[in-house]
Amino acid sequence: MGTYPPPGPGAGGVGKRIEEAVELIELELRHAIAYVNDAVVPQVRKESIAAMRRLSETMRDLADRMDQQKGPRG
Repeated sequence: MGTYPPPGPGAGGVGKRIEEAVELIELELRHAIAYVNDAVVPQVRKESIAAMRRLSETMRDLADRMDQQKGPRG
């Protein structure tokens, strides 16, 4: 008959492998966060600023056209 409770895993058992996997996941997560902060965020900011400038130019042009079309009523 077996013993109760069953003996735990020896050195290098499942618990150790889970700890190693968690450490690797944490390391990869830190790398992913660094990449987003260093590469993605600045690019999104740059593209957002350019889009807002294009939008403001379009709105200015629209306002100019509306101003010109006022006619005698305005």
